[in-house]
Formats: sequence, structure tokens, C-alpha cells
Amino acid sequence: MSTKIYVGNLPYSVTDTTLKSNFAAYGSVSSAKVMMDRDTGQSKGFGFVEMSSAEGAQAAIDALNGMSVEGRAIVVNLARPREERGGSSHSPSGYRASHRPDVGYGNGGFGGGRY
Repeated sequence: MSTKIYVGNLPYSVTDTTLKSNFAAYGSVSSAKVMMDRDTGQSKGFGFVEMSSAEGAQAAIDALNGMSVEGRAIVVNLARPREERGGSSHSPSGYRASHRPDVGYGNGGFGGGRY
């Protein structure tokens, strides 16, 4: 089973290839991805590395966490599961008219009323 590692506070010059090669010294790397801003194409300063073994992942975390890379102390730890984003009006528990007192016939909105 592979282990996913979060790598933060990366210099913007780090690429997928350099990230993979730095972690390869500690075990087999399945994938390495630096997260990029979709509008500008620049690095967001963090990424994820997936290693084949938990032992290799722990060795990389122990060795690389806090290491200085181009003057920046990088953060290396186990990745947490992605959390659901809130606030979407399209979710089942999202924003409905029944939660608004000003919507409906005679209460404002398109039904007329106090506006």
C-alpha cells in the first residue's frame, strides 16, 4: 500500500522531477506532484509525494522535515484526507428557499411584498 506525503513551504523553483528525485533516496516513489495555480501556472509552494512503502515514507519525513531548501524550511508530513468544501448551493443540504423568511408569496422576492 502506498503512503501519501504532504510537502509544504517549497520554493517556487521546485518541479515534479526535482521533488521525485529528492524523495527517491528514501524509497520507491510512485508519484510526485507540485501543485500549480491554474490561472498563473506558477507553483503554489506545496506538493504531494506518494511512496510505495510506509517505511520509506517515514524515513523521508524524518530526514526531510525542517530541511532548508533555497533558504526555506520545508514541511514534510503524512498527508491528511481531503476535506469536503462547504458553501455549495448545489449540495443536498445547501441553500434552499425554505431557509429564507423573505421568499415566498407576499413576503418579498418575486412574489411581491415589502420590497
